[in-house]
Amino acid sequence: MSENESLIPKHGGYRKLKSFQIAQLVYDVTVRFCNRYVDKRSRTHDQMVQAARSGVQNIAEGSKASGTSKKTELKLTNVARASLEELRLDYEDFLRQRGLALWGRNDARRADLIAQRCATADAVAQWVQRQHNHPAITPRHQTQDGLSKESTKSISSTKSTPSTFPELAANAALVLIAVAGSLLDRQLAAQAAAFKREGGFTERLYRVRKNARGRNY
Repeated sequence: MSENESLIPKHGGYRKLKSFQIAQLVYDVTVRFCNRYVDKRSRTHDQMVQAARSGVQNIAEGSKASGTSKKTELKLTNVARASLEELRLDYEDFLRQRGLALWGRNDARRADLIAQRCATADAVAQWVQRQHNHPAITPRHQTQDGLSKESTKSISSTKSTPSTFPELAANAALVLIAVAGSLLDRQLAAQAAAFKREGGFTERLYRVRKNARGRNY
C-alpha cells in the first residue's frame, strides 16, 4: 500500500455511477407508471414506488458510507440490488395478472430501448409512444426464452389499441431494471474484490498509523 494512503479515501461520487443513473431513471419511470396504471390506494402502488426509491437511496448511501466502511457499502449496494429484484417481480405480476405479454430475452424491442440510452422518464415515454404508433415486426407473444408461442406473426399486422400502453410501459421498465441489475452485480463484484484485497477501515487505520510511526523514526 502507498505510504500516502488516506485514512478516509475519496467517496460519495454516486451521481457519476451508471448504476445510480439507471436506478434513478427506473424510479422516475415507476412513479409515472404507478400513477397511471396502478390504483393509488393500493399497497402495490406504494410498494412499487418504495422499492424503486430504495434502489436509488441505497446506492447513494452505500457510496457515502464507503469512506469509513466498505462492509456497509457492500451491504447497502446489495440492498439496492434486492429492492430492484422485488420491483422486477411486481412488474411481472402486473403483466401476468392482466394477461399481458412478458417480452422474451431475445425480443428486438429490448435491444432497441437500450440503444436509445434514455436519460429521462419523458424519453422512455416517447419511446413507448413510438412503439405504440409504429409497432416493430417482432413476435407478439414470446416465452421467457424468447421463443414465440405463435408463428412469426407481426405486431404491425395487428391494430394497436390503448391497452398496449401498459404492456409496453411495464416491459420497458423491466428492461431498465435488468440493465440496472446487471450494473449492480458488477459493482458488487468489484466492491467484494476490493474489500478482500484491501480490507476495511480497521485495516486501513492500521496501515496509516504504521506508516506514520515509520516516518517519525
